[in-house]
Amino acid sequence: MHKLGYSAMLLFTVVGSFWLEIFLHVRVLKRVKRVLLTILPVALLFIAWDLYAVHAGHWFFDPNQILGIYIPGHIPIEELLFFLIVPLAAIMTIEAVRRVKPHWHVGDEK
Repeated sequence: MHKLGYSAMLLFTVVGSFWLEIFLHVRVLKRVKRVLLTILPVALLFIAWDLYAVHAGHWFFDPNQILGIYIPGHIPIEELLFFLIVPLAAIMTIEAVRRVKPHWHVGDEK
């Protein structure tokens, strides 16, 4: 069960926030291009940072807590999914707040 630790956290994040798409109709997943343009540049930067940290010996992933499936560079698949799922969950949460509090502004909106 320990091997599923990272995956369980990701599943918890999905269950905890993706329901907003269905019940509050935040429509984040309908704007795929916008989501990808928001998440991918940052995710790529963090993956590069992970690659550097792992290869320099500054960072490692406990093999007892991951599935053992790796992307190129010996980064666990869970780490890649983390950099995609967590920002997506954050965007859904912000959009949900905007849905229930229509006068709440984000950034420079007026």
